[in-house]
Formats: sequence, structure tokens, C-alpha cells
Amino acid sequence: MNKTKKETEQIQNLDNDYPLGFNMPEVGTFKTPKGINEQVIKEISARKGEPAWMLEKRLQAFEVFKEKSMPTWGADLSSINFDNFHYYIKPEGDSTKTWDDVPDDIKNTFDKIGIPQAEREYLSGVKSQYDSEVMYGSIKPALEKQGVLFLSFDEALKLHPEIIKQYFGTIIPATDNKFAALNTAVWSGGSFVYIPENVKVTLPLQAYFRINSSDAGQFERTLIIAEKGASVHYTEGCSAPAYSSGSLHSAVVEIIVKENAKVQYTTIQNWYKNVYNLVTKRAIAHKNAHMSWVDCNLGSKITMKYPSVYLVGEHAHGEILSIAFAGKGQHQDAGGKIIHNAPNTTSLITSKSICKDGGRSSYRGLLHVAKNAKNSKSKVVCDALILDNKSETDTYPTMDIKNNKVKIEHEATVSKVSEKQLFYLTSRGLSETEASSLIVNGFIEPIVKELPMEYAVELNRLIKLEMTESVG
Repeated sequence: MNKTKKETEQIQNLDNDYPLGFNMPEVGTFKTPKGINEQVIKEISARKGEPAWMLEKRLQAFEVFKEKSMPTWGADLSSINFDNFHYYIKPEGDSTKTWDDVPDDIKNTFDKIGIPQAEREYLSGVKSQYDSEVMYGSIKPALEKQGVLFLSFDEALKLHPEIIKQYFGTIIPATDNKFAALNTAVWSGGSFVYIPENVKVTLPLQAYFRINSSDAGQFERTLIIAEKGASVHYTEGCSAPAYSSGSLHSAVVEIIVKENAKVQYTTIQNWYKNVYNLVTKRAIAHKNAHMSWVDCNLGSKITMKYPSVYLVGEHAHGEILSIAFAGKGQHQDAGGKIIHNAPNTTSLITSKSICKDGGRSSYRGLLHVAKNAKNSKSKVVCDALILDNKSETDTYPTMDIKNNKVKIEHEATVSKVSEKQLFYLTSRGLSETEASSLIVNGFIEPIVKELPMEYAVELNRLIKLEMTESVG
């Protein structure tokens, strides 16, 4: 449908520091009415042709959503009005595995973002979601022959309903929190990844999530299963147009890492600064398994995201590497949770936060060591960098240690870019912005070096954009 005059007036001129703020016409787009109720949920399920058991799970989750109160311990969510969002937005056209069959406006969007080029150069497969639906997906034929599945969640429900029914909501039940319940009620799109036993996926699989419509809710669902001895690196990126009204992104990610398997999940989010980003991510790591989250949070109005690893098998290892960058009008409330629930398990949480122009960053973490987790080791490092006198940062670490035969380390620092540092660098010919960018790049280097080269370059580019005129 064509944009109304009101919708057109809502679109802001693109910020110079957010080149992804463009939008495309909503030609042929179907939207449920604003607000959430049983009829909206039944409409979503009916349009997808889902089995009755999935609709039942959706409706049960909706009851949980209505009963659950809003979180009051993190960022201020009082400005969210759940009646202001469209909970399902289907673009014109159907999902395709052929790039030429993607509708032109959607193809142009992903072309500008660089998805086709990235797929050709350094990816094993791609899933590209536009509003509520995955519109394009591919995987290298050699991986398909090995039994690797990389499908949209909707495809997986149709083609492999027995697997989805077995695992759906087992890692993150709808009762976990209000936004997990919301996602379970109205989920659409997302990824399903299945790596068979001993299969190693050497190049990343990538998903890209794009909000195009105004007043949009995006609620993708992701499930990754790595069988015994398998390995995979899954990456995701996110962006949205520059609208004056807000959008809501509330995803759920469930990961099962079986014995001797390895999964890395990398996120580089770059939402526009009107998006509420409220995400629940959790992994289960079995014996000798290795689970790593690399979580890079830029953009959004509010982010509340704490990737978690439950170490349930002996010698399992979990890592959470987190970067949060908060500018004017932003609150990045990020961190991670590690649960040691088996002996001889190890973990590392490294958090780096940066704030400028009155932004606020918060590290919020939980380390729990159960009584049975003897000889476990963990280290938590949370460092904050403040770039001016208007910004603020908080640290909320929680450690719950139930076993004395463990080794636990924790360190935290808060630092500020000093006039001496800036003077030294500017006296060497750098501008103040360039000098600040150099300091920031050094600050986040321990996490950036864990990224593949292409993603490290992209993250550094985004940080550079965020740093434009950051010090005054």
C-alpha cells in the first residue's frame, strides 16, 4: 500500500552518520492493525498455515505476556506503548532462493546493505529478513550435501515440524520474561540452523534483519542445533530506517551445543536510534562443548540484552564478548550471564562500554556457580570509557558462588578520555575526533580481534561513524 501523508511526514531526513536510514515504498505490504490481541495472533498463524499446536503455544504465550509485568530493574521502558506497533508486516512477494526473484525494492535494500557481495565473497549461506518475513535465503550446495540445514524458521516449521516441536521454547520458555512471551506469541521469520554430527562449517552463516515500515514490530525466532563434534559460526546484522516514531525489536535465540561441538554467534547491530531492542538469547553447552557470544551493540534507543550460556556438561566452556556504544538519547544496558552447572567448566565475560553526548551505558551480568560445579574457573572483566562530562556508566555485577573449590576473578575499570591524551595526539597532527577514535579503537581491540576480518572492518567503520563530532 502507498504511504499516507502522515507516514511520509514522519520520515526524517537521513542523518549523515546513519547511511542505512533510507526506506523503500510499502507496495503490496500487508499489516495487521496496530496492537496485539487474540485475533492478531490467529491472523498471523493462519497466514502462515501453521499446525494447531503452534497456534496453541502462541495463545498460551499471549496469556503469559498479559500477566507478566514490565522489567523495572534495567533501562526505563515506561515510554513503550504496545498498542502503537504493527505486530506482523508481510512485504509483497514470497521467500526465494534466487536473488533475481526478490522484489525490486527489497533487492535494492539488500543491495545497498551489501548482502549479495558479502554472500559471494565470504559466507556459507545467507538469510535476509525484511520486516516480518525472510525474503531471500541460500546455502552452499556442498553444505546441503553434508546435511546442513539453514532455513527460515517458517520453512523449518513446515519441513521439519518434529524438530521444531521438540526444541521450541525448551531453552527460553515463554514464562522466562515478558518479551520472551511476546516473541513466542507473535514470532515471525528468523533462522533455523542444524549442523549434523562432526560437520565443520568453515565460513560463517549470516542472517540480516531489516525493519522497513514505520511503527513496526520485528519478532524473529532463531534456533541453532550443533550435533556432537560439529562447529559453526553464525552472524547477524540489523538496521532500520530513520523514522520519528519508534519501532520494537524483540527476538528470541535458542542454541543447543552438544558434546564436543562449537558455536560462535556474532551480532553487529546498527539500529536507528528510535528502536527499542529487547532481546533474549540463551545457549546450553554440553560436555566439552564451546559456546561463544560476540555481541556488538550500536544504535537503538534502548537495548536490554544479556546473552547467556548454561554450562551443563563437564569441561564445557562459555564466552561472552560484549561491546556497547551509547550516544545522545541512548541507553545500552548489556552484559551477559554464565551458569556453571557441571564440574571443571570454564568461562570468560569481557564487556567494553563507551558513552558520549549524554548517553548511558550499563554492564549487567550474572555469574552463578552451582554446588556441583567444583574446579570451575571464570573471569569477568567489565571496562567503561566515558568521552565527555555529560555521559554516565553503571556496573551491576552479580556473583553467586555455591562451591568453594573454584577460581573466580573479577575486574572492572571506568576511565575517561583525558585532555593530556587528546593534546598529545592532536599535537601529532590528528583532529580531536580522529584522536578520540584512535583511543576508542584501542579500547575495544581485545574484542575486535576475535572477529573475522570482514566484520572487524565493518565494526571499526561503524565506530568511526559514531565518533563523528563526539568530543566537544
